[in-house]
Amino acid sequence: MPGLSASTAVEWIARRERAVMLAGLAVTIILAWAWLLAGAGMDMGGGRSGASMDMPGMDMPGMQGHGGSGIWSAAAVVFAMWTVMMTAMMLPSAAPTVLLFGALSRSRASTTGFPPVAIFAAGYVLVWTAFSAVATTAHMTLQQAALVSPMLRVTSGILAGLLLIAAGIYQFTPLKAACLRHCRSPIQFFTRHWRPGTAGALRLGVLHGGYCLGCCWVLMGLLFVGGVMNLWWVAALAVFILVEKTAFLGAWGGRMASGTGLVLAGAVALAVR
Repeated sequence: MPGLSASTAVEWIARRERAVMLAGLAVTIILAWAWLLAGAGMDMGGGRSGASMDMPGMDMPGMQGHGGSGIWSAAAVVFAMWTVMMTAMMLPSAAPTVLLFGALSRSRASTTGFPPVAIFAAGYVLVWTAFSAVATTAHMTLQQAALVSPMLRVTSGILAGLLLIAAGIYQFTPLKAACLRHCRSPIQFFTRHWRPGTAGALRLGVLHGGYCLGCCWVLMGLLFVGGVMNLWWVAALAVFILVEKTAFLGAWGGRMASGTGLVLAGAVALAVR
């Protein structure tokens, strides 16, 4: 914007804030998925099949003999993978709430609300980053115990069945219903918990991330059923979460159908173990 003063530039951004927010979310999501695709070594023209991610340092047997530094190095890579994966999976479903927060910011302030919106989104991602630390521990524990394949898919039919059944049963719980209801219609949450400024935006982002975590944390166990390193499975689960938060799957009938299907799939896995 050559020739524009600082105040004029701020006004220009404020008028186009929604577009700026959409662009920022899109770039972040695209970069996260691009990182996963690069790790998958995926040839979109029909190269490597299976879309399995091949991250450096992910081979647990290969790090043996490197002592504690090898373990921490591998843990750092695994943590980075989970953090990017959670961002890629969860930020699309949070986008409507981020945009709503931006609209509310504009209605409550005369200046551009873009920085608080960025902080709100950062608070949301922070919650899933914390979850990634827990997932890293589970990931490495299962791998060291030789309970998963190279694709990080559980090799025990019993464990796979239990994960499916747990995810199915959770679909029926009041906690799932309450958290999902918030994620699908957060306006009452904003009305009740709104705080102005950067600190308020961060607090709201973390709180919203907490509701989202309460909605989806059990579903993340399904990554180990289909394979954490199977990018197609990761994408399918991300689409399921997006549809659940924005469409019919989030309604009572949708949750009952998905919960019943998961429980039946778990029962089959236990029967054929």
